[in-house]
Amino acid sequence: MDKQIQLISMTEKEIIDETINFVKVTLQNAEGGHDWWHIERVWKNATAIAATENVNGFVVVLAALLHDIADAKFNGGNEEIGPVTATQFLKSIDVEEEVIEQVANIIRNISFKGGNFTQTFTSLELAVVQDADRLDAMGAIGIARAFNYGGFKNRELYNPTLAPDLNMTKEKYKNTTAPTINHFYEKLLLLKNKMNTNTGRQIAEQRHVFMENFLAQFYKEWEGER
Repeated sequence: MDKQIQLISMTEKEIIDETINFVKVTLQNAEGGHDWWHIERVWKNATAIAATENVNGFVVVLAALLHDIADAKFNGGNEEIGPVTATQFLKSIDVEEEVIEQVANIIRNISFKGGNFTQTFTSLELAVVQDADRLDAMGAIGIARAFNYGGFKNRELYNPTLAPDLNMTKEKYKNTTAPTINHFYEKLLLLKNKMNTNTGRQIAEQRHVFMENFLAQFYKEWEGER
Protein backbone atom coordinates (compact mmCIF):
# COMPACT_ATOMS: atom_id res chain seq x y z
CA MET A 1 0.00 0.00 0.00
CA ASP A 2 2.81 2.41 0.88
CA LYS A 3 4.50 1.72 -2.44
CA GLN A 4 1.27 2.43 -4.30
CA ILE A 5 0.81 5.76 -2.50
CA GLN A 6 4.40 6.70 -3.26
CA LEU A 7 3.89 5.87 -6.95
CA ILE A 8 0.81 8.11 -7.16
CA SER A 9 2.66 10.94 -5.44
CA MET A 10 5.65 10.67 -7.77
CA THR A 11 3.38 10.68 -10.82
CA GLU A 12 1.72 13.88 -9.66
CA LYS A 13 5.11 15.44 -8.95
CA GLU A 14 6.28 14.59 -12.46
CA ILE A 15 3.15 16.14 -13.94
CA ILE A 16 3.65 19.30 -11.88
CA ASP A 17 7.31 19.51 -12.96
CA GLU A 18 6.28 19.13 -16.63
CA THR A 19 3.67 21.82 -16.15
CA ILE A 20 6.17 24.23 -14.58
CA ASN A 21 8.52 23.77 -17.53
CA PHE A 22 5.67 24.29 -20.00
CA VAL A 23 4.52 27.50 -18.30
CA LYS A 24 8.04 28.93 -18.04
CA VAL A 25 8.66 28.39 -21.75
CA THR A 26 5.23 29.64 -22.82
CA LEU A 27 5.41 32.84 -20.74
CA GLN A 28 9.09 33.66 -21.22
CA ASN A 29 8.26 36.90 -23.10
CA ALA A 30 5.07 37.78 -21.22
CA GLU A 31 4.19 41.22 -19.84
CA GLY A 32 5.79 41.65 -16.42
CA GLY A 33 2.56 41.45 -14.44
CA HIS A 34 1.50 38.19 -16.07
CA ASP A 35 4.82 36.38 -16.41
CA TRP A 36 6.25 33.29 -14.71
CA TRP A 37 6.89 35.20 -11.48
CA HIS A 38 3.20 36.09 -11.24
CA ILE A 39 2.40 32.42 -11.72
CA GLU A 40 4.88 31.39 -9.03
CA ARG A 41 3.41 33.88 -6.55
CA VAL A 42 -0.13 32.66 -7.21
CA TRP A 43 1.08 29.08 -6.85
CA LYS A 44 2.61 29.92 -3.44
CA ASN A 45 -0.53 31.79 -2.33
CA ALA A 46 -2.75 28.94 -3.49
CA THR A 47 -0.65 26.34 -1.68
CA ALA A 48 -0.81 28.33 1.56
CA ILE A 49 -4.57 28.81 1.32
CA ALA A 50 -5.18 25.19 0.29
CA ALA A 51 -3.47 24.03 3.48
CA THR A 52 -6.40 25.50 5.41
CA GLU A 53 -9.15 24.12 3.15
CA ASN A 54 -10.47 20.65 2.28
CA VAL A 55 -9.48 20.65 -1.38
CA ASN A 56 -7.78 18.53 -4.03
CA GLY A 57 -4.26 19.93 -3.80
CA PHE A 58 -3.22 18.51 -7.15
CA VAL A 59 -6.05 20.32 -8.96
CA VAL A 60 -5.23 23.53 -7.07
CA VAL A 61 -1.56 23.43 -8.08
CA LEU A 62 -2.25 22.67 -11.74
CA ALA A 63 -4.90 25.39 -11.96
CA ALA A 64 -2.63 27.93 -10.26
CA LEU A 65 0.21 27.11 -12.65
CA LEU A 66 -1.97 27.25 -15.76
CA HIS A 67 -4.48 29.98 -14.87
CA ASP A 68 -2.79 32.62 -17.07
CA ILE A 69 -1.25 30.36 -19.71
CA ALA A 70 -3.09 32.31 -22.42
CA ASP A 71 -4.76 35.35 -20.86
CA ALA A 72 -7.67 36.71 -22.91
CA LYS A 73 -6.41 40.29 -22.62
CA PHE A 74 -3.30 39.36 -24.60
CA ASN A 75 -5.21 37.22 -27.11
CA GLY A 76 -7.79 39.50 -28.64
CA GLY A 77 -10.27 38.97 -25.82
CA ASN A 78 -10.61 35.24 -26.56
CA GLU A 79 -11.78 33.80 -23.24
CA GLU A 80 -11.54 30.19 -24.38
CA ILE A 81 -7.90 30.19 -25.46
CA GLY A 82 -6.70 29.73 -21.86
CA PRO A 83 -8.86 26.69 -21.03
CA VAL A 84 -8.18 25.19 -24.46
CA THR A 85 -4.40 25.65 -24.20
CA ALA A 86 -4.35 24.13 -20.71
CA THR A 87 -6.54 21.23 -21.80
CA GLN A 88 -4.38 20.41 -24.79
CA PHE A 89 -1.23 20.46 -22.69
CA LEU A 90 -2.64 18.32 -19.88
CA LYS A 91 -3.97 15.78 -22.38
CA SER A 92 -0.53 15.62 -23.98
CA ILE A 93 0.95 14.39 -20.69
CA ASP A 94 -1.93 11.98 -19.96
CA VAL A 95 -3.56 13.75 -17.03
CA GLU A 96 -6.91 12.25 -16.00
CA GLU A 97 -9.92 13.70 -17.80
CA GLU A 98 -11.68 14.63 -14.56
CA VAL A 99 -8.68 16.66 -13.39
CA ILE A 100 -8.38 18.37 -16.78
CA GLU A 101 -12.04 19.34 -16.71
CA GLN A 102 -11.72 20.86 -13.23
CA VAL A 103 -8.60 22.82 -14.19
CA ALA A 104 -10.20 24.12 -17.39
CA ASN A 105 -13.31 25.25 -15.52
CA ILE A 106 -11.21 27.06 -12.92
CA ILE A 107 -9.32 28.92 -15.66
CA ARG A 108 -12.60 29.75 -17.39
CA ASN A 109 -14.11 31.28 -14.25
CA ILE A 110 -11.20 32.76 -12.31
CA SER A 111 -11.03 36.27 -13.79
CA PHE A 112 -12.57 39.38 -12.27
CA LYS A 113 -14.10 40.58 -15.59
CA GLY A 114 -15.36 43.79 -14.06
CA GLY A 115 -17.10 41.92 -11.26
CA ASN A 116 -20.33 42.02 -13.25
CA PHE A 117 -20.72 38.48 -14.53
CA THR A 118 -22.10 35.20 -13.30
CA GLN A 119 -19.68 32.32 -12.73
CA THR A 120 -20.86 29.20 -14.53
CA PHE A 121 -18.80 26.90 -12.32
CA THR A 122 -18.04 26.78 -8.60
CA SER A 123 -15.74 24.57 -6.53
CA LEU A 124 -13.58 24.82 -3.44
CA GLU A 125 -10.52 24.53 -5.69
CA LEU A 126 -11.69 27.52 -7.75
CA ALA A 127 -12.28 29.47 -4.54
CA VAL A 128 -8.69 28.84 -3.42
CA VAL A 129 -7.00 29.65 -6.74
CA GLN A 130 -9.22 32.69 -7.30
CA ASP A 131 -8.26 34.08 -3.89
CA ALA A 132 -4.58 33.42 -4.61
CA ASP A 133 -4.79 35.24 -7.93
CA ARG A 134 -6.69 38.17 -6.44
CA LEU A 135 -4.16 38.54 -3.63
CA ASP A 136 -1.47 39.10 -6.26
CA ALA A 137 -3.52 42.04 -7.54
CA MET A 138 -3.41 43.67 -4.09
CA GLY A 139 -0.81 45.26 -1.83
CA ALA A 140 2.64 46.35 -2.97
CA ILE A 141 2.86 43.82 -5.78
CA GLY A 142 -0.67 44.62 -6.92
CA ILE A 143 0.28 48.30 -7.20
CA ALA A 144 3.46 47.44 -9.12
CA ARG A 145 1.53 45.17 -11.49
CA ALA A 146 -1.15 47.77 -12.10
CA PHE A 147 1.32 50.44 -13.15
CA ASN A 148 3.41 47.98 -15.13
CA TYR A 149 0.36 46.97 -17.16
CA GLY A 150 -0.71 50.61 -17.50
CA GLY A 151 2.69 51.44 -18.96
CA PHE A 152 2.49 48.40 -21.23
CA LYS A 153 -0.82 49.79 -22.58
CA ASN A 154 0.49 53.38 -22.62
CA ARG A 155 -2.19 54.61 -20.22
CA GLU A 156 -2.13 57.77 -18.13
CA LEU A 157 -1.12 57.40 -14.50
CA TYR A 158 -4.02 59.56 -13.36
CA ASN A 159 -6.41 62.08 -14.87
CA PRO A 160 -8.52 64.06 -12.37
CA THR A 161 -11.09 64.78 -15.09
CA LEU A 162 -11.83 61.08 -15.67
CA ALA A 163 -13.81 59.53 -12.83
CA PRO A 164 -13.72 55.76 -12.21
CA ASP A 165 -16.63 53.82 -13.70
CA LEU A 166 -18.05 51.56 -11.01
CA ASN A 167 -20.84 50.12 -13.16
CA MET A 168 -18.96 48.80 -16.19
CA THR A 169 -20.31 45.86 -18.12
CA LYS A 170 -17.97 42.93 -18.69
CA GLU A 171 -17.32 44.08 -22.27
CA LYS A 172 -16.64 47.68 -21.25
CA TYR A 173 -14.26 46.50 -18.54
CA LYS A 174 -12.34 44.39 -21.07
CA ASN A 175 -11.94 47.37 -23.43
CA THR A 176 -11.30 50.20 -20.99
CA THR A 177 -8.42 52.62 -21.62
CA ALA A 178 -8.83 54.49 -18.33
CA PRO A 179 -5.86 55.76 -16.27
CA THR A 180 -4.22 53.29 -13.92
CA ILE A 181 -5.45 55.04 -10.77
CA ASN A 182 -9.02 54.38 -11.91
CA HIS A 183 -8.24 50.66 -11.88
CA PHE A 184 -7.85 50.79 -8.12
CA TYR A 185 -11.50 51.78 -7.74
CA GLU A 186 -12.79 49.63 -10.60
CA LYS A 187 -11.09 46.46 -9.35
CA LEU A 188 -8.28 46.42 -6.80
CA LEU A 189 -10.13 48.03 -3.88
CA LEU A 190 -13.14 45.79 -4.51
CA LEU A 191 -11.22 42.53 -4.09
CA LYS A 192 -11.16 42.51 -0.28
CA ASN A 193 -14.91 41.92 -0.17
CA LYS A 194 -14.81 39.28 -2.91
CA MET A 195 -12.48 36.81 -1.23
CA ASN A 196 -13.80 33.27 -0.82
CA THR A 197 -11.77 31.80 2.05
CA ASN A 198 -10.98 32.88 5.60
CA THR A 199 -7.26 32.80 4.89
CA GLY A 200 -7.72 34.86 1.75
CA ARG A 201 -9.79 37.43 3.63
CA GLN A 202 -7.19 37.75 6.39
CA ILE A 203 -4.34 38.39 3.95
CA ALA A 204 -6.48 40.72 1.83
CA GLU A 205 -7.26 43.00 4.80
CA GLN A 206 -3.62 44.02 5.24
CA ARG A 207 -2.99 44.43 1.52
CA HIS A 208 -6.13 46.52 1.15
CA VAL A 209 -4.96 48.96 3.84
CA PHE A 210 -1.57 49.22 2.11
CA MET A 211 -3.30 50.28 -1.14
CA GLU A 212 -5.45 52.85 0.67
CA ASN A 213 -2.34 54.36 2.24
CA PHE A 214 -0.60 54.42 -1.14
CA LEU A 215 -3.51 56.30 -2.71
CA ALA A 216 -3.58 58.84 0.10
CA GLN A 217 0.13 59.52 -0.43
CA PHE A 218 -0.29 59.59 -4.22
CA TYR A 219 -2.96 62.33 -4.04
CA LYS A 220 -0.88 64.37 -1.60
CA GLU A 221 2.09 64.30 -3.96
CA TRP A 222 -0.14 64.99 -6.98
CA GLU A 223 -1.35 68.19 -5.31
CA GLY A 224 2.17 69.19 -4.34
CA GLU A 225 1.62 68.80 -0.61
CA ARG A 226 4.57 68.24 1.71
